[in-house]
Parts: sequence; structure tokens; C-alpha cells
Amino acid sequence: MTVADHLAALDDPLRETADGPRAGDAVSAVRITGFDHLVLTVADVQRSLDFYCGRLGLLPVRVDEWRSGLVPFPSVRVSPESIIDLVHGDRGGTNVDHFCLVVEPLDWAEVVASGVFTVLEGPVGRFGARGNATSVYVRDPDGNSVELRWYPQDLP
Repeated sequence: MTVADHLAALDDPLRETADGPRAGDAVSAVRITGFDHLVLTVADVQRSLDFYCGRLGLLPVRVDEWRSGLVPFPSVRVSPESIIDLVHGDRGGTNVDHFCLVVEPLDWAEVVASGVFTVLEGPVGRFGARGNATSVYVRDPDGNSVELRWYPQDLP
């Protein structure tokens, strides 16, 4: 593939490549609408809060609730729609637990039963960047855990 071919493919998100369908191809009934959160496993939650809030200027989320034991971890806000969760633990080879994508509202039972995904967990209720929602955790081809969720306020 020449550079011109590559650039042309970037301009056409539905064009199929030698590697398979391009991003945006309708390969399932799940349609991603945004990025919700990333979960980082950290050795020292307070040190991470100091870094992300102090040095990077992100806003703290649920820190008081975490300190009082009401929630298992705090978060930092990247944007109105996305956060980074800071979970205490051993790295175990990686510090990324999972990431979460927002999808259009759909029937989770139908998604689980479809066999399109390797489902790890769900549907389950979880907290995210925009509050509580129902999620399904799936495994990607490289073994990464991907949380898919939709928010009740996104119902038509």
C-alpha cells in the first residue's frame, strides 16, 4: 500500500483493508458513542491523586467518599464524559485493568446471547464518568478487558 492509498483509506472509514473491516464498519449491533473511563492499578493512590490533580490539573472525583470508605477507589476527571479510576493494587505485569466505551442503548441479554463477544461479566451495575449505568465486560482479541456500557439518560 502506498502512502497515498493509506491516506485515501483514512478518508474513507468504511473502506475495508487487507487487515479486515475498517473502524466504523457495522460488524455488530453495538455502536460506540464515546470513551468513558480507564482503570489504572496504582501502588499508592494518594501519590497518584497528587500527580493527576496536582501536576496535571485534573479534578478529583469521589475522593472524600473513598477516604471515608464509602467507595472502593477515587477517580480524576479528564473531561465531562471521561475519568481515570485509581485502584490500589499490585501491577502484576500491567497497570491497566480495563477501559470502558459508551455504546448506544441496547438489550444486554441479546448482546450476551449473540455469541459475538467473549463475555467476562455482566450485565452489572457500575459507576462511570457520568454516574451509574449497566455494563458488560468483554475480552478483545489480545486478551484485554473492555467494558461496554450505556447510560439510562441516553435512552431515546
